[in-house]
Amino acid sequence: MTHGKDRVVAVCDEEILGETLEGGKVPFKVSEGFYKGTLGDVDEAIAAMKQATICNLVGKKIVEAAIECRMVHERAVIYFGDIPHAQIVKL
Repeated sequence: MTHGKDRVVAVCDEEILGETLEGGKVPFKVSEGFYKGTLGDVDEAIAAMKQATICNLVGKKIVEAAIECRMVHERAVIYFGDIPHAQIVKL
């Protein structure tokens, strides 16, 4: 999705789409309105993320892949229970 000059990519693990995550200061809704789009594999998601200026990631698979690709530092990850969430903003 494009918003002004920014290209936003939102990625979640398929199994948590539509769920409300507990365990943080506030509940976190993995909203279908925001996260649902093209179903793809992790490699496709990483490729899209590399083209984005803003990324919003939630789920063990995608956040771990982003850490492995050095797009996210592990200390920048927050958790809702045992589910990781990370954001990337390229300036």
